[in-house]
Amino acid sequence: MKTLFILISLLGTLIANAQEYRWQQRVEYQMDVHLDVKTHRLNGIQKLAYFNNSPDTLSKVYYHLYFNAFQPGSMMDVRSRNLPDPDRRVIDRIFKLKDDEIGYQHIQSLKQEGKELSYSISGTVMEVTLAKPLLPKSKAVFELQFEAQVPLQIRRSGRDNKEGIAYSMTQWYPKMAEYDYQGWHAYQYVAREFHGVWGDFDVKISLDSTYIVGGTGVLQNPTAIGRGYKMPEAKPAPKGKAQVKIVSTKPIDNRLSWHFVAKDVIDFAWAADPDYAHDIQQVPNGPELHFFYQKNEKTIETWKKMQPYAVRTFEYLNEHFGKYPFTTYSIIQGGDGGMEYPMCTLILGEGQFRGVTGTMMHEVAHSWYQMALASNEALYPWMDEGFTDFASSEAEAALFDEAEPHKGSYQAYFGLAASGLQEPASQHSDHYSTNRAYSIMAYSMGAIFLNQLKYLIGEERFYQGMKLYYTSWKMKHPEPNDFIKVMEKVSGLQLHWYLRYWINTTKKIDYGINSITSSESKTLVSLSRLGDFPMPVDLVVTYNDGSKELYYISMNELMGNKPMEFKTMSRIELDSWPWVNPTYTLKINRPTSEIESIEIDPSQRMADVNRKNNKIVISELQPYVDPTK
Repeated sequence: MKTLFILISLLGTLIANAQEYRWQQRVEYQMDVHLDVKTHRLNGIQKLAYFNNSPDTLSKVYYHLYFNAFQPGSMMDVRSRNLPDPDRRVIDRIFKLKDDEIGYQHIQSLKQEGKELSYSISGTVMEVTLAKPLLPKSKAVFELQFEAQVPLQIRRSGRDNKEGIAYSMTQWYPKMAEYDYQGWHAYQYVAREFHGVWGDFDVKISLDSTYIVGGTGVLQNPTAIGRGYKMPEAKPAPKGKAQVKIVSTKPIDNRLSWHFVAKDVIDFAWAADPDYAHDIQQVPNGPELHFFYQKNEKTIETWKKMQPYAVRTFEYLNEHFGKYPFTTYSIIQGGDGGMEYPMCTLILGEGQFRGVTGTMMHEVAHSWYQMALASNEALYPWMDEGFTDFASSEAEAALFDEAEPHKGSYQAYFGLAASGLQEPASQHSDHYSTNRAYSIMAYSMGAIFLNQLKYLIGEERFYQGMKLYYTSWKMKHPEPNDFIKVMEKVSGLQLHWYLRYWINTTKKIDYGINSITSSESKTLVSLSRLGDFPMPVDLVVTYNDGSKELYYISMNELMGNKPMEFKTMSRIELDSWPWVNPTYTLKINRPTSEIESIEIDPSQRMADVNRKNNKIVISELQPYVDPTK
C-alpha cells in the first residue's frame, strides 16, 4: 500500500511539473525618457515590474544593453570584420565610429524594491545580483536610471540614416532578458535576431516639439500632439472605477511629450523626424494603419500608392493565417532596410514601388510570426523569417496576380546546397560561418519547409493547420515541436521525421526515374532515391490522349496518405516506400506506346536538388538495340 501511495505521489508531481512546463514570465514597463536632439543623448527613468511565473527561485536577472554593440571592438564589430561575407551595412563601419558617433547605455542607478543592486556589464549584457531572491509566483519591482547615446545608424538602431531620417529608436532601452524552461536567453548582440518577454509598456518620450514620433503602441495624448492623430475611442470605465481622462500636454521649453501604451507585446520601438508626413488608412475589420515618411519627390508617389496595398496585405493575412491581434500598426520610414517590431516596422522608403511594397509586406507579416506568436528567433529563426517569407510571398503573389510565389526561395536553396556552404538550421542564428548560409536557411529554407508541408499533407489541411497553429499558440512562444504537433493533428500523419531531416541535417532530396520496361500490356517504372532525404512521391503519367493519372507512393514514416489534391486526374495509391530502400518499382497497366511522359512531382514543391532526372518524355527515349544482333 505504501508503494502504491509513493507511485501516486510521484505521478502527481510529474503531472504538476508537466502543467508548469510552459509558464511564461511577464514584464510591465513604465518609462519616461528625454532625448536631446543636439547631443543625441537619451536620459531615462524605467520602472519595471517583473513577474516570476516560473517554478524557480531567481537570484539573478539579466538585461540587454543593445546600444553597447555599436562601439569599436564590440563582438558585433569583430564578428563583422572577420566574416568572409560581412553584411554590407556593417563591414568595418562600427570600427570607424568616433566617440560622438558610438552607441552606449550607461546605468546610473538600479534598485530592487528601493535597495541598490550590484551588477556587472559584459558587452551588451548586464548581470544583476538581486538584493532579495525572487521566489516562484512572485514579482519584483526594479527602478533604473540610464543615459544612452544614440549611435550613428549602422544596423537597425541609430540616428541620421542614409535617407536622412533623424532617429530609428529600436533596442534602445535596458531590456529584461527572457527566462524560460531552458534558462536565461541573455545573448550578446552579435548580429541579428531578438527574443523578448511578453508584457505591457507605458512610455513617455520627450523631445524637441518640431519632431513627429511614430512607433509601438497607441498614442494616449493625440489632442496635445495634433499632427493628424485621432483620439482613441472612449471606453466605459469598469464598475466602481472612475473614467480615466487623457490630459493634454503642452510643450515645455520647446519640448513635447508623446505618451504611448502597448499591451501584450515583446518590445517597444519608435522613430522620430521633424519632416515626417503622417497618413492614416483603416483596414476593414482590422487595425488602423499609420504611415510616417518624408514627403518628397523620392517618396510621395511610392508611399501613396503603397497604402492601399498595405490595407489589402492585412486583409489577405487575416483571412489566410489568422486575425492580427492589435488595433494599430505603423509603417515608418527609417532604419537600414526593413525590420519588424511590435505594432510597427521601420523600412527604407526611397526605392521603387515594388521593392518598398515588398519590404512592407514582409515586415507586416512578421506581426503574425514574431510579434503575435514570438518564437525564439535567435534559436529558431526559420520559424519567424521563413514563415514570414512564406506568408508575405503568398500575399504578394495574390495581390499582384503572380504565379510561383516561392520560386526565389527554391532557387536560393538550390544554390546554397550546391555551394557546399549549407549548415544545419538547428543552431543559434549568430553562429553560422557565413551570412549567406544563415539568410538562406532562415528565409528560403523556412519558406520551403512550409511549402513542402503542402506537398506532404495537402493544401486544404495545410492552411487549416496554419490557422490552428496561430490561434492555439498566439502569445505563447511556440517551438518547432509545437508547430509539428498541430500539423500532425490536422493531417492525421506523422511529421517529426520531416522536421528532423530538414532542420537538424543538411541531407538533400533527390529522386529520379531510373528505367522504363515495356510490354504489350503494361509498363514498369523503376525509381531511385539518390539523395539521403526520404520523401513520398507524386508521380504523374500523361498519356497520348491528354489524360493524366497520379501514382501516389507514401513514405513509410508518414504513416498514411495525404488527401487527393488534384481534381483533374485520378489517383492510384501504391504501397509505401520504406526509407531504407534505395529503389522502388511501380506498374502502369498500359503499354509504353500509350504514354507521352512520366514525371516525379510536377508541382515542384519537393526541394529535389536535381530535377533533370525527374521527367522522361517517351518520344525522346532511344530505342533499345540488342547488342547480340
